[in-house]
Amino acid sequence: SVGQPFRFPPDKWEDRRKLRKLSALSVVMLLIATMITGLTAGQSQAMKTAWISDFLTAVPPMALLVALRYELRGPTERFPEGYSRAISVAFLVTAIVLSMFGLYLLFDSAMKLVRREHPPIGTVVLLGHQLWLGWVMIGALFVSALIGFGLGKLKVPVAERLQSKALHAEAVMNRAEWMSEGAAIIGLTLVAFGLWWGDAAAAAFISVEIIRDGWKNVRQVIADLMDESPTGLGEQELEPLPKRLRDEARQRRWVKNAAVRLREHGHTLTGEVFVVPLRDTMSAEELIDASGTLAAELERIDWRLHGLMVVPVRELEETSPPRVAQREESRDAAD
Repeated sequence: SVGQPFRFPPDKWEDRRKLRKLSALSVVMLLIATMITGLTAGQSQAMKTAWISDFLTAVPPMALLVALRYELRGPTERFPEGYSRAISVAFLVTAIVLSMFGLYLLFDSAMKLVRREHPPIGTVVLLGHQLWLGWVMIGALFVSALIGFGLGKLKVPVAERLQSKALHAEAVMNRAEWMSEGAAIIGLTLVAFGLWWGDAAAAAFISVEIIRDGWKNVRQVIADLMDESPTGLGEQELEPLPKRLRDEARQRRWVKNAAVRLREHGHTLTGEVFVVPLRDTMSAEELIDASGTLAAELERIDWRLHGLMVVPVRELEETSPPRVAQREESRDAAD
């Protein structure tokens, strides 16, 4: 192996501890929400779907806790670049599970609508009074929505400080719980007014939300595993960091031109800085020393940079990104 394992800066260690604590808290609170919705589910399709949704939202923090145990392990002969992508692998599995369960629940809800199955929601005796079970279900859904929304609010600041896409995706899923729980509440209210289809329709809506979350995470993780250039947190736009590193490298006296290629490895960013040195300005040994010094200086620009390599080359080819090239070809064809 070459190089040292990544270490979080001292000012980020506390945020990483908070990340672990928030993940553990999420597992506990979401499992509690799962128990509440499960105990009150009855024969309601919307409640059953909300119950499964609550459990599925507990899977990502479980996966994150497992990945955090491997993330900072050093390089080995089998894994020379370390285990920093453990988080991406864990979320790939989680995203696939979300999508598969969402598709199954959507199919099940659609079949209930096709068969015109009426939800048998009975009554329960509470404090000596007979109460429609749907109102108890609505109360449980309201508690579950508060838990999800609260966890989402707590995770956002930590995700932004750590630039953690995994935690940010969790926060978005948690805060979106109010939509799923709200749909279930509306569905049960429609049933209370005699509209039998409200229950299955709400379940179908929740299923679509599960599929949407799963697909969004699958797309993001696959992009990371395919070495996509770093993007902003929760955005599709590319980060300006590669251009910043390129401009910084070009300011060195011995550098004629430079180009940067970055990719994400979990919480870290790594890649290569290709430099065209000026001819006859330094010996081979001096070039090696200067390249090492430049790599160390560039890594100080952003705490996420790790294992950055400066590669001297004879020349750099000027190329246009595919999207830009396609737009230019379209303009030429129009002219």
